Amino acid sequence: MQKPFVIFFKDLNIKDVPVVGGKNASLGEMYGKLSGQGIRVPNGFATTADAYFYFLEQAGIKEEIKKILNGLNTHNMLDLAKRGQAVRNTILRAELPAGLKKEIISAYQKLCKEYKNKELDVAVRSSATAEDLPDASFAGQQETFLNIRGEVDLLIAVKKCVASLFTNRAISYRVDKNFDHFKIALSVGVQKMIRSDLGSSGVMFTIDTESGFKDAVLINSIYGLGENIVQGKVSPDEFYYFKPTGALISKTIGRKDVKMIYNRDRKHPTKDIKVSPADQNRQSITDIEAKQLAVWGMAIEKHYGKPMDIEWAKDGQDGKLYVIQARPETVQSQRDYNVIEEYVLPKKGKLLARGKSVGNRIGAGVANVILDVKDISQFKPGEVLVTDMTDPDWEPIMKIASAIVTDRGGRTCHAAIVSRELGIPCVVGTNAVTKAVKDGEPITVSCAEGEDGFVYEGALKFSVKKTNIKDLGRPKTKIMMNIGAPDIAFASSFIPNDGVGLAREEFIVANRIKIHPAVLLNYEKLKNTDKLTAKEKKQIEEITAGYADKKQFYIDKLSQGIAMIAAAFYPKDAIVRLSDFKTDEYRTLLGGNIYEPKEDNPLVGWRGASRYYHPEFIEVFKMECEALRLVRDVMKLTNVKIMIPFVRNLDELQKVTAIMAKRGLKRGQNGLDLYMMTEVPSNVILAEEFARYVDGFSIGSNDLAMLTLGCDRNSERIAALYDERNEAVKRLIAQVIKSASQTKTKIGICGQGPSDYPDFAEFLVEQEIDSVSLNPDTVIKTTIDILKTEKRLGK
Repeated sequence: MQKPFVIFFKDLNIKDVPVVGGKNASLGEMYGKLSGQGIRVPNGFATTADAYFYFLEQAGIKEEIKKILNGLNTHNMLDLAKRGQAVRNTILRAELPAGLKKEIISAYQKLCKEYKNKELDVAVRSSATAEDLPDASFAGQQETFLNIRGEVDLLIAVKKCVASLFTNRAISYRVDKNFDHFKIALSVGVQKMIRSDLGSSGVMFTIDTESGFKDAVLINSIYGLGENIVQGKVSPDEFYYFKPTGALISKTIGRKDVKMIYNRDRKHPTKDIKVSPADQNRQSITDIEAKQLAVWGMAIEKHYGKPMDIEWAKDGQDGKLYVIQARPETVQSQRDYNVIEEYVLPKKGKLLARGKSVGNRIGAGVANVILDVKDISQFKPGEVLVTDMTDPDWEPIMKIASAIVTDRGGRTCHAAIVSRELGIPCVVGTNAVTKAVKDGEPITVSCAEGEDGFVYEGALKFSVKKTNIKDLGRPKTKIMMNIGAPDIAFASSFIPNDGVGLAREEFIVANRIKIHPAVLLNYEKLKNTDKLTAKEKKQIEEITAGYADKKQFYIDKLSQGIAMIAAAFYPKDAIVRLSDFKTDEYRTLLGGNIYEPKEDNPLVGWRGASRYYHPEFIEVFKMECEALRLVRDVMKLTNVKIMIPFVRNLDELQKVTAIMAKRGLKRGQNGLDLYMMTEVPSNVILAEEFARYVDGFSIGSNDLAMLTLGCDRNSERIAALYDERNEAVKRLIAQVIKSASQTKTKIGICGQGPSDYPDFAEFLVEQEIDSVSLNPDTVIKTTIDILKTEKRLGK
């Protein structure tokens, strides 16, 4: 008896990959086994591998295709394009067998009846039998056709899907992966469309796509049909959900300037339209919907037992969320996390463009600016591809590029997905790199500087350092990290550590907020005055787009930045230092000149604790307290400990802790530990008295050395006199460590000394300090040094 050529999702499961390919087998698995958990999967059916081979045999085209592909060189773009087109034309000219047509039409009619629609709109997707395997993602290698209606158009779309098994990029990809063209079949999935053209759609990964951090779900969202997110036409909204606490810890609103919707023209069933400026600045899904998607993502991950790459859609008619595809994540889940790879760019060139970084590598080469895929034959190996955006047709040259830069796209667009898989540095969403970079000139693309990626003029020298940490021991002295930028936190968490000894807020304020907090607090009054220039007002409106309440913008962005750092190291301690900008640093923020006095020596001026209770700053400090309360109480990141900087006397410490307590940050409440920086000599002299009000000290050796030696550490003329290893400084450090031991107060150090000077680290271990906190790039080296010291001391 002949096997059926068409199988409904309810009769498929993940074991059916050889029958219907990874994509359709996964849809059947979810439809049958996860619907009961409330995960909505639209129904549909799939043609089988047997149907594909039957079509080739009945139409008599298999041998003809073999002849066309014989002797193909996939590195010759013109030859690849010519032969690929010839194969596709051969398939499109062929007639589907009558029996296969009949089964497809019958299944479509059954689906129409189920959804009570005579001409049901369906998505017609390709699913290759070697697709979505752990070592071969085949992302976007075949075609998808949306808003297909009626039997005639469905059969045409089915044949187009079959032909897409031989797109140029699919042929090239199979050659690279050593797959036999004729041992792979094409299954066509036909699925009820979700009206995301009237709603939203996107992708989510149950692992961080850049670092491989497994406790986060990354959700990208846009308006309209989801093709635009993969094609990179739209910069999406981005949400991070933290699995252990069930909270959204970060969100960024993308530009979302166009959306794909249904079109009445049956030859072109979809079209792009502009999104209104008001909608661009709104979230395309709510926080509640983002959380629901994340919960579904975790359930799907648990079911499959591996990190997943999931496509979802929100129907604008019924307002409900649906999962429309799921496949294994194939890059970060395959990585060897015992090897720490560090790319270093010692000297930067002139900045040409910046965007979102993909990966953490650096690449350099001659820029080849290509704006149309028809011109890719001009591309040479080792060049940097500079373009507006890519789609799967660009794949044959992407694999030979030293780096890729695009005007448009987000972290889950096609360029990002393929670059990540190939291990090529890529910067997306630069807005205008194709205009900023001249064709034929050498450039350097750096993704090694955090969340932002940079394009520099010239082919700059860089180094690559690889360290295997598999057998690295753990010293008794805790090795913690100094983290300022939230975007490096996930990646840094893989370096062996005991938590964060110093999380700086200054980077978050300077790089994510960019506006003086007092300006945001008082913006309603300021915007109608001439204290802010027209240019400054415009910049503030652009930065805070989507926020009518500018105060809330500050609280949200600060809390999310802190949360990203705390989540990366959860449940280990993350000691967050309250803002310690000096007046000259605050003045560099937008509107800072309105509120900040000019001081001759800001390093010993209005900074640290003295700000928090001051009448001119206390309301700003309350916003900072609210941000920290959100992190601890709402996001449930109770591993956050709070550190107060530059405390000059006991009275200051009492005033600040009293304000904090009234704002929901009371010592001991909900496990809150309070720390203070030990960087003023009075902190050492009165250490036993200070210890009554805090749980821990952290030695700031930079400022302690400055104030002990009377050296302005920013003064070049007396730089030679400044030395953290000066005997006077060391005696103060030894004294405060002893006082901490006597009062049973935790004590660490977060200055640069232990990183720069092995003998200084040795001194600290000898004094039995509890912990040292280091910059990420020095952790492994200093850990090895401290292990040697502890061994010598018999610890």
